[in-house]
Amino acid sequence: MEDYEIREVDSKNPIVPREVLVKQGTSAIASLAGGAFLLILAFGARFPILGIILSAAALIVGIGALFSKDRADKKPGLVLTGAGAMGMVIRFGIPLLKPFAGFVLGLGGIGLIAMGIWKGIKFLLGLKSRQ
Repeated sequence: MEDYEIREVDSKNPIVPREVLVKQGTSAIASLAGGAFLLILAFGARFPILGIILSAAALIVGIGALFSKDRADKKPGLVLTGAGAMGMVIRFGIPLLKPFAGFVLGLGGIGLIAMGIWKGIKFLLGLKSRQ
């Protein structure tokens, strides 16, 4: 269950606080975008120029986020760095590791999209409670 307090008008219609809605909506969009990027990276890494550009961009942004002073940037930075490294493995790596890296990126992308859809549903239900 969520760790926020729900104010109730009546027992059937709880009102979700605005701050929670903002967090849920932002998280849903970020999860959907991250999942889409991982799927694009998984399939795009097989093409020479596109794979190098996408993997290098993920590595650069991920490493930059790792050096950020904000602690909230470090976890996504680690994920992006790993995704970029796996993209490079798909493009240049040992032939035995290429299918594994592609599978992990694809599975991660599908998982993030599923999580984004779930969080989007929670956001829409919370938005409906405010009407």
